[in-house]
Amino acid sequence: MQRIVVLNPKGGSGKTTIATNLAACFALRGRFPALLDLDPQASSTRWLRKRPPDAARIHGIAGYERSTSVTRSWQLRVPPECERLIVDTPAAIESRHMPELTRGADALLVPVMPSEIDIQAAAKCIADLLLVAKIRRADGRLGVIANRVRTNTRVAQSLLRFLESLDIPLVATFRDSQGYIRSAETGLGLLELKGPGATADGYAWDRLLAWLDARPPVLPSARVGVVSPLKATT
Repeated sequence: MQRIVVLNPKGGSGKTTIATNLAACFALRGRFPALLDLDPQASSTRWLRKRPPDAARIHGIAGYERSTSVTRSWQLRVPPECERLIVDTPAAIESRHMPELTRGADALLVPVMPSEIDIQAAAKCIADLLLVAKIRRADGRLGVIANRVRTNTRVAQSLLRFLESLDIPLVATFRDSQGYIRSAETGLGLLELKGPGATADGYAWDRLLAWLDARPPVLPSARVGVVSPLKATT
């Protein structure tokens, strides 16, 4: 099972939008995904509850909840038939929790919005991943997503220049589409909605999926302890 962590400590960067739509993309392709919601705001969980019963199946895990009747490992269990696990992380993650949150992840996705504040926050997030979590560029697990980009604007060009300077792959660029609002309201992924923009947006999602498919799996020994650290982030 491939484990994908979507993170950026800054709120409003688009983590939930990326996580939910990524889960929908995998579901459409028959790769039964699980969506682990660690954010106390529970946005991913609410999205799943809106999902039509006839839509492709996505298994939801409300990781932000606490239960005294079962162990944390049992609460966060993933069905063995799941092929992908997408982790939607909370905002305001402290850098000291980065190693625990990212341990055992096959892919780490950092969404970045086109604003100076978001660019600076993303720079710190990536620095923490490299220096504190000890994520190595050479492992090829870390990718950046340019999110809600309006092409040919000054701030979009500034974002792209920043991303080019990182020596970290820009794995997808998602345009500022009203379809994502409809997606959040309906429990469907953008590509599950009917509309003329689906084809254009589909190219960006196909690129992201291709990058994820090419990620080498993390060794099983590196997955030891991937459940307990999640307690520290909520």
